[in-house]
Amino acid sequence: MNTISILNFCRRKTNASIIIILNDWEQTLLALNEVTKESFKQNDDFFPIKPADYGKFLVLSLGTGSSKQEEKFDASMASKWGVLGWLYNSGMTPLIDSFSQASSDMVDIHASVIFQALHCESNYLRIQDDTLMGDTASVDVSSKENLLKLVQIGKELLKKPVSRVNLESGMYEAVQMAGTNEEELIRFAKMLSSERQLRLGKMHLN
Repeated sequence: MNTISILNFCRRKTNASIIIILNDWEQTLLALNEVTKESFKQNDDFFPIKPADYGKFLVLSLGTGSSKQEEKFDASMASKWGVLGWLYNSGMTPLIDSFSQASSDMVDIHASVIFQALHCESNYLRIQDDTLMGDTASVDVSSKENLLKLVQIGKELLKKPVSRVNLESGMYEAVQMAGTNEEELIRFAKMLSSERQLRLGKMHLN
């Protein structure tokens, strides 16, 4: 589902929460910003909420997986690098990798901070496997064997506990007493079903 279809989905009169379902961190942040802007404009098609009332948002963010962070370098090693060392080192490109990883981490932490600070973290579910290795971490290996591995990884991910980013370390950690990803998806599905029933009821009344 792309950002445009999400915003069209949100622009319907309802007494329930705004639902946002995305598969990318940048899209998540963009959609949150767009809905907030519509609230500032006092758009009548939105449930009357305050622009920063994230307790009315229900966000499901589905990741496509990322490679395991091996932490090959540390500050002590980097302090001895010259220009070439930052550009290419032991088969890696530290400077480029730092920029790309930082961009993803900043959006990740930003979204997590918002929902945790406002005590509505249960309205935000991020499902992501950041431990992929080998061919499963590649974006261009489409062999049948690799695709079957990815399917299996996805099934196993459903059984894993809900995790949230640690705001200090930037790493994902399991949340105690939060259940599994599968259980949370079922909870989200029930809320979506209730939302649909509410909308259908409003349509019949009108």
